Amino acid sequence: MASVAGWAAASTSGAFPPLPRAVVQAFYRRMRAVAPAAVGAIERDRATDPERAFSDTACGRLAGSLDDAGLRALGMWTHHWCMRFYDDDTRVGRRLVREIAARPGLGWTADEVRWMLRESFSAGPAAADRFTLPRAAAGQLPPADRPALACWPEVEVPRQRRPEGSR
Repeated sequence: MASVAGWAAASTSGAFPPLPRAVVQAFYRRMRAVAPAAVGAIERDRATDPERAFSDTACGRLAGSLDDAGLRALGMWTHHWCMRFYDDDTRVGRRLVREIAARPGLGWTADEVRWMLRESFSAGPAAADRFTLPRAAAGQLPPADRPALACWPEVEVPRQRRPEGSR
């Protein structure tokens, strides 16, 4: 397994300007807060039935326990983990990314979206789900803050679901 993204992806030139180091460090600090629980949930879900309803999985229970900021941090950590260590063993992580991408109104920031995009472009085409979360998050930004989607490879964006109990 090779690392295909990370600090180097966040700080190199490319289609998206580098983010200030303090901004990226804040992202990593938030992601480190959810990482232990995320690792444990992913490991538990690897050992169980992959067809279980998401809400019945360890990842589903973890996602359900977090507020929007925590869920964004979990999404960013899982996206980062999948981009760095993309192989056949990321199936559970990729499902978690798709589930988070389907959540509306998480309050993504333009910096968070740009950070995920840089990682996604650095990962290359082998990481098939690399644009799932950044594309869904970008769709939640105000139009003036959205990165140009025309230059993105075509990917299927999960349909945004309404929160349970809302109509």
